[in-house]
Amino acid sequence: MHIVADENIPLLDEFLGEFGRLTRLPGRLIDHTSIADADVLLVRSVTRVSAEMLAGTPVRFVGTCTIGTDHLDLAGLDAAGIEVASAPGCNARGVVEYVLSCLLTFAERSASRWQDRVVGIVGVGEVGSRLATVLQALGVKTLLCDPPRAERGEPGFADIEELIRHCDVISCHVPLTMDGPHQTRHLFDGSRLARLRPGTWLINSSRGPVVDNTALLDVLQRRSDLLVALDVWEHEPLVTPELAALCALATPHIAGYSLDGKLRGTAQIYQALCRFLDVPATMTLEQLAPRSGAGEWLVEPGTPEDWALTRALRLVYDVRDDDARLRAMLAAASSEQASREGFDRLRKDYPLRRECNLLRVITAASEPQVARRVLAAGFDSGGVE
Repeated sequence: MHIVADENIPLLDEFLGEFGRLTRLPGRLIDHTSIADADVLLVRSVTRVSAEMLAGTPVRFVGTCTIGTDHLDLAGLDAAGIEVASAPGCNARGVVEYVLSCLLTFAERSASRWQDRVVGIVGVGEVGSRLATVLQALGVKTLLCDPPRAERGEPGFADIEELIRHCDVISCHVPLTMDGPHQTRHLFDGSRLARLRPGTWLINSSRGPVVDNTALLDVLQRRSDLLVALDVWEHEPLVTPELAALCALATPHIAGYSLDGKLRGTAQIYQALCRFLDVPATMTLEQLAPRSGAGEWLVEPGTPEDWALTRALRLVYDVRDDDARLRAMLAAASSEQASREGFDRLRKDYPLRRECNLLRVITAASEPQVARRVLAAGFDSGGVE
C-alpha cells in the first residue's frame, strides 16, 4: 500500500508505517501526478481534493487531519466511491486557548477586564461549544449564534444581528460554505462590520473568507476603536500587509496548531483507516504522545486569582509570539511569492506548543478559589498544604 501524506502530519511512521510505503509532500504540492500510484491520501486544510484530482488513481481513501472539510469535494468524492474521513474536534482545545490568549491581550491593550465583556460565539460546533463551556465556567456572559442548530428547533440561540447589537466580543467558529441558506462566505461583510458596537473585539479563527477582508480593511481605516484578531485570511497563504498592519493581532492560521491537536488528528484518521481496511487498531495516542512541554507551576499563597489564571494561560500559549513572527515575515518579504512561502514556512516550522491540561498548576489548599479558576480554564490542578 502506498500512502501519500502532507509532511506536516505528525506520527505518520508510528501510526501508519506498518501499512506500507509513506511519501511525504508539502500540502500545496500534492496533485494528480504525485498520487498517481497512491492508495491512500492524507491531507490538511491547504490541499484541495476533488474527484477530478483523483480520477485514474488507485486512491480509495482520503483522510483530512483537520476539523474542517471545506477543502474537500465531499459530493464528488462520494459519487466516485471514495471513502472520506475527517478529525472532528481534534484541535478544538487549541483554538479555545488561542481565543483566550487574544482576550487577555486585548484586555491589556484596552485597560479593561475581558471577563466583564459579553462574548458572542458564531458557530457552536466542536470549537464554539467548547469555548462557550470554558467562558461560562469562568463567569463570562455569552450569546450563541448557530442558524443551522436554531433551524432544527434547538433552544438558546440568538441571530447574528442580536450579537452585533449586544456583544463586546465576537468570535467566529463556523465552517466555510459558499452558497445555500446558511452561507458563511462574507458572513461579516461591510455592512455588518460597520455596525459592530464601539470598541468591539472581533476574532476570526475559522476560515478566511468568513470575514470580507477588503471590507474589513476599509472599516479599520475608519474605525480605530475596533480590535481585530485574524488567524485566517481570505487569500491564504497571501496576507494583505495593509490589513495585517491594522489588525491588533495577526497570525498565520495556527489557532489550533497545538501539538496535541495535530496528534489527535493523526490518531483519528488512523482509526478511520483501520475501519476502512477492516483491520484492528493496535496503536493508541496514549502510547505515542510525547511528554515534551509538560510541566508544573507552583502558585504562591496570596496570588490574586485573575493574575494566576493569566500567568497560567501565558505559560502555555501567548498569541503575541505568533503575531510577532508573522509581522517579521511580512516585513522581510520582498515579493508576494516570498510572502506566500513565508506564511507556509511559519506553519511548517511551528514551535512546540502543548495544551493547558499538560501544565499542572499547584495551588495552596487554603485558596480553593484559585484552583477552581484554573480548573475551569482547563488546567490540571493540585493542592498543597
